[in-house]
Amino acid sequence: MCEFLRSTPAQAVIWGTTLIVLCIVGVYVVRRFRERDDGGQPMPSEWLTGFREISERGEITPQEFRQIKTVLGTKLQHDLDSEDTEGDG
Repeated sequence: MCEFLRSTPAQAVIWGTTLIVLCIVGVYVVRRFRERDDGGQPMPSEWLTGFREISERGEITPQEFRQIKTVLGTKLQHDLDSEDTEGDG
């Protein structure tokens, strides 16, 4: 049995299988990091809710809130459009 494992075809199968397993593990690790990275940032809707609360407490003026709302509204619309196009594929 030990002689068979030292033969060239057996070595090719062993190293080929090892390479495939390492590639699969690499893909899994990369996907896990990408999922974690995306989940860390708040969505524009969450930002808008926070700024609305700040505005209601009087910490920013209504004009400042409208400016923020315009910027975040544009960003939110862009994100919603991106999600729609990703769902079509």
